[in-house]
Amino acid sequence: MNYKNITIAGSGVLGYQIAFQTAFHGFNVTVYDIKDTTLEKAKLKFNTMSEAFKRDLNATQEQLDKTFKNLSYTSDLAEAVKDADLLIEAVPENPKIKVDFYNKLAKVAPEKTVFATNSSTLLPSQFAEATGRPSKFLALHFANTIWIHNTAEIMGHPNTDPSVFKDVVAFAKAIGMLALPLYKEQPGYILNSLLVPLLSAATSLLVNDVAEPEIIDKTWMKATGAPLGPFGILDVVGITTAYNIDKMAAEKTNDPLKIKTVKYLKENFIDQNKLGVSTGEGFYKYPNPTYKNSDFLK
Repeated sequence: MNYKNITIAGSGVLGYQIAFQTAFHGFNVTVYDIKDTTLEKAKLKFNTMSEAFKRDLNATQEQLDKTFKNLSYTSDLAEAVKDADLLIEAVPENPKIKVDFYNKLAKVAPEKTVFATNSSTLLPSQFAEATGRPSKFLALHFANTIWIHNTAEIMGHPNTDPSVFKDVVAFAKAIGMLALPLYKEQPGYILNSLLVPLLSAATSLLVNDVAEPEIIDKTWMKATGAPLGPFGILDVVGITTAYNIDKMAAEKTNDPLKIKTVKYLKENFIDQNKLGVSTGEGFYKYPNPTYKNSDFLK
């Protein structure tokens, strides 16, 4: 793996985290987004993130100064990828936007550039054709708060070159990730294949009036030793994400329970802007949710 120059396309929730993490580990990182104003917002988020690195990783000021030196910014796609060994795409989770992006990217990226999508719900085979280089394309998926939950799921499609796959696994390790290779395409990868059914089961218990969120979380935390219960996790992930997943499932299956869940989440959370940690309230109130109290499991 001879990667030196990494381009991150998209500076949203995960894009800016991937960029900072990669720069922190000594790579040259170009952050690309479609507007300069969006890039200015990303710079402010990097300042907040450097404080988190100090707090959570004991990062030194010297390390952080080097990180900032490794970061550059542009809203010109050709400029962003002119020297890229690897481009990680973190644009919105919309197939049309992604296909459009890859069509443009294929025209300007050098022959050497490997493309990786950070999509959490879409499969690489859906975009392989649009990239113009299917053998150099795969998925590289990170979890939120990347510096703490440092997982990287690597998933190719049937035509991904095995040597490219191997290089991306090595790159993931080089930026401080626990590399998790998957050997065939799987919607939701490993993490969401396990997590989505758990969250779905929890919301079903709630909307069926079986138990309150705190009781469901207490059950899971005490019985398994997990640091968070499903409703604590939903607040971190964001209730909008769960709502969108349930809404798609309800439209596809017409399942009465899913329809009931969607209605419940919309009325009690979405419409009231109680979206989880990001808005200060979801199933719990932040910054001091009750599940962090020392007597929560007593």
